[in-house]
Amino acid sequence: MGRWMKPEVYPLLGAMTFVTSLCIFQLTRNVFLNPAVRINKSDRNKAVLENYEEGEKYAEHGFRKFLRTRPPEVMPTINNFFSETK
Repeated sequence: MGRWMKPEVYPLLGAMTFVTSLCIFQLTRNVFLNPAVRINKSDRNKAVLENYEEGEKYAEHGFRKFLRTRPPEVMPTINNFFSETK
């Protein structure tokens, strides 16, 4: 009996599963939390929604607030090592 999938394909399958799950997460987040997405028929009838507070809450989420307090470096130890003068 032969194998139906080669072991060399496993990393590709893992990467594709990861990317697909990221896409599904982002689409679900936008459908349920984005104030510009209108699911209700009453909201779709309005040309302009007056929901500034909801839009501000969506744009200024907790992760973005946390990143504002952090220095804009990915690896500060490596940056300091290569930028220090000896």
